[in-house]
Amino acid sequence: MDEPTPPIDLSTPSPYGRAGRNLWSAIAVGGALGAIALASLLLVPWTFSVVVAAGILISTHELESAFATRGITLVRWPLFVGSPAVVLLAYFYGTTGMLAAFGTTLLLCLVFRLLGPTEGFATDIAATGFVLGYLALMGGFVSLSLASGLGAERVITFLLLTVGSDIGGYAAGVLAGRHPISTRISPKKSWEGLAGSLVLQCVVGVLAFVYLLESSWWRGLIAAVVLTITATLGDFVESALKRDLQVKDLGTILPGHGGLMDRMDSLLPNAFVSWGLFRLLLGT
Repeated sequence: MDEPTPPIDLSTPSPYGRAGRNLWSAIAVGGALGAIALASLLLVPWTFSVVVAAGILISTHELESAFATRGITLVRWPLFVGSPAVVLLAYFYGTTGMLAAFGTTLLLCLVFRLLGPTEGFATDIAATGFVLGYLALMGGFVSLSLASGLGAERVITFLLLTVGSDIGGYAAGVLAGRHPISTRISPKKSWEGLAGSLVLQCVVGVLAFVYLLESSWWRGLIAAVVLTITATLGDFVESALKRDLQVKDLGTILPGHGGLMDRMDSLLPNAFVSWGLFRLLLGT
């Protein structure tokens, strides 16, 4: 009988100390990703939906590999074809196109999985549905925001607020983090880091709403507070997922960051929440 695979020690100290990563590589990669996003949004805005769709595909592959380590098999082909369709149709055909692509993809996943053994059916379908909903459907809301009035500006604001949360939390956590929010899920995330996220978010939110969206400063404060909360929850969701799957990172494609999915944790929930919040604060 084979010996069980020992669990990965997720508490191993990082060779980069409190920073937890190669900071210069992380800055370079982050800058490159930001440049790609800004170029597509400012030059030909609809192409940003293509960028999002490509990111969803890469992240889906990373989750597929991570789930496979626990014997969970995603329904590959419908998922890999349908996920980018959800994002792209959301831009060109709105919520109707997005939901039609989502529902069709989910049904095809069920049909394709029926062709295999019944053993593991529930687990495989549950994981596939999670990936389809968490990645493709959330990504579709970016396209919906992009197709709205001041679409490029809304998406840039969403990105700035999400990245601001990550930078503020990271800096404050490294410099002053002493009190973990939840040692059970993510001992490195501290209350001090959350405070740093909130402070930087408020500054970014006010500036973005006043100068990019030409709206009131207090709306920027509301957006900053809400998106700080949802970004932090997204961080915890991915931390819990990685702990359950016993992996440190979900990929290695981005030097200094890990996998692309490791950078999507706060973007995914904020994509949906910012779409709804901006519609409420700014209209359609």
